[in-house]
Amino acid sequence: MTAMVDDETLDFSTSDDVQIVESFDAMGLKDELLRGIYAYGFEKPSAIQQRAIMPILKGRDTIAQAQSGTGKTTIFSVGVLHCIDTSQRETQALALSPTRELAEQTQKVMLALGDYMSVQCHACIGGKSIGEDIRRLDAGVHAVSGTPGRVFDMIRRRNLRTRAIKMLVIDEADEMLSQGFKEQIYDIYRYLPPATQVVLISATLPNEILEMTRKFMTDPVRILVKRDELTLEGIKQFFVAVEREEWKFDTLCDLYDTLTITQAVIFCNTKKKVDWLTHKMRQANFTVSSMHGDMPQKERDAIMAEFRSGDSRVLIATDVWGRGIDVSLVINYDLPNNRELYIHRIGRSGRFGRKGVAINFVKSDDIRILRDIEQFYSTQIDEMPMNVADLI
Repeated sequence: MTAMVDDETLDFSTSDDVQIVESFDAMGLKDELLRGIYAYGFEKPSAIQQRAIMPILKGRDTIAQAQSGTGKTTIFSVGVLHCIDTSQRETQALALSPTRELAEQTQKVMLALGDYMSVQCHACIGGKSIGEDIRRLDAGVHAVSGTPGRVFDMIRRRNLRTRAIKMLVIDEADEMLSQGFKEQIYDIYRYLPPATQVVLISATLPNEILEMTRKFMTDPVRILVKRDELTLEGIKQFFVAVEREEWKFDTLCDLYDTLTITQAVIFCNTKKKVDWLTHKMRQANFTVSSMHGDMPQKERDAIMAEFRSGDSRVLIATDVWGRGIDVSLVINYDLPNNRELYIHRIGRSGRFGRKGVAINFVKSDDIRILRDIEQFYSTQIDEMPMNVADLI
């Protein structure tokens, strides 16, 4: 596989030997795992799950190109849970994610799907107690979901023993590399047994990822969606033209009642902007919560818990913290800095075929970026109608 430019990489079709398995029953999964899948509320695998789970179960190295909202966490969680032997209290699978929230979300999915298997899965992430990590790992867990820095630290301290690891999952690999985790991923990989199966999930496939697949994957099965199938289907996308930056705030206040019918995430491009907007909204007596990377982990956990339970209805956040949240309305207060981020943000709405709405605030100099996004995803972004509340 030679290096290609990003646009061309999306023309890879799925590997020829990939079969489509249309039900979880037909996958030959352990009974306890199957029970967990149905108890979690899944009835039928999504398109990418129908193609990507089987190669993982067969022990093949696998690259799945999947954006948020397609059920990608389930793909590798099912693979991990099927391959581990719960009678052995040793770490047999390791999943790496770019953010703490995502690592915790993965842990939750594994615990939920593995509910009838008595699986032990630990989230190994920065910002939490090192002592607690050491205690849990020494007691023995079957799977670890974590961020590269803390995971590598635990491996180096020999509390996370790698000799029994059979599978390494690298989730959101494009995000991982853009956040500078490359060296740490290589460091971790060097400690793993030579026969470790590698599963890589990425929404886009830039050169660095192809580089990575050549370095430590063996004849991987590729399950790749062509760009026109990188679907924003089911998500209605609108824009609101605002001539000046200051007008965005008034527009948001006008929309506030619409936001609270459901739950909404409002994306800003910087932490500073998140703080500023949160302050402005509260000053105007609107109830909002906010989240970004400078907040202590405890506070972020509390905000996420509040939002997930529905106690808080409007969350203002930067890109990193929008992951692992399902909502039916996303507002881009600032258009994202690159077009790949667009799908990550609005993929938070309309998951698993639910209805979703995305509203983009667009200044006159942003029109070009908006058109570029439309073209890139072969999608249509219309001017926001007056009755937008009825669409949510």
